[in-house]
Amino acid sequence: MDFHDRHVVISGGAGALGTAVVEALLAAGATCHIPCLDEAEAERFRLRGHERVKLAVTGSLADETAVEQLYQAITPLWASIHIAGGFAAAALRETSLATLRQQLDMNVVSCALCCRAAVNAMTGGAGKGGRIVNVAARAALEWRSGAGMVAYTASKTAVAALTVALAEEVAKDGILVNAVAPSIMDTPANRHAMPKADYALWPKVEEVAATILFLASPENRVTRGAVVPVYGKS
Repeated sequence: MDFHDRHVVISGGAGALGTAVVEALLAAGATCHIPCLDEAEAERFRLRGHERVKLAVTGSLADETAVEQLYQAITPLWASIHIAGGFAAAALRETSLATLRQQLDMNVVSCALCCRAAVNAMTGGAGKGGRIVNVAARAALEWRSGAGMVAYTASKTAVAALTVALAEEVAKDGILVNAVAPSIMDTPANRHAMPKADYALWPKVEEVAATILFLASPENRVTRGAVVPVYGKS
């Protein structure tokens, strides 16, 4: 997969999955644009010194103005990959309105704003189409598994629905929109949270990144409107 001379936005690019995606994109020749919440996150990102890594401190991606400014500065844009999000585990009876709104902002609003800005960048001026890849979750496809994390499940289900509807909306513009739906991934944070789990069953972030990379690549010429399960062996 050849990404030489192609500009790609990766929201959540400083996280575990995001870093794996950025590494794969850099190896394929891409220039990676990574929005960061603050200067501290930018400083912690271990790939910040790479010549094709462009960091931007944007604050919250649920901020419409910040997102629009980020994308307006990138020309031409080939792909936009939306990994940024958040998780909250609680029964609905114990979920505050603040937590519900937080989950919607972190998962749905941020994704929708980035999608909109990406579509505008890919269709305006020098834009000639492109690729959008969102990150949903296993619970977005298997709703019953979302018991105990209803707000998160609802927000990620919205991401999946947004993906399919948007794919139909922009296919005529040469933009292919897809999503991946990971199960629990093998990350240091997840191992710490679940020390007795069988990690061999979890998908590795590099494996999920490989699926994202194909969906975002020029080699993907026909796949759109898919929410691809990336569950590993679990």
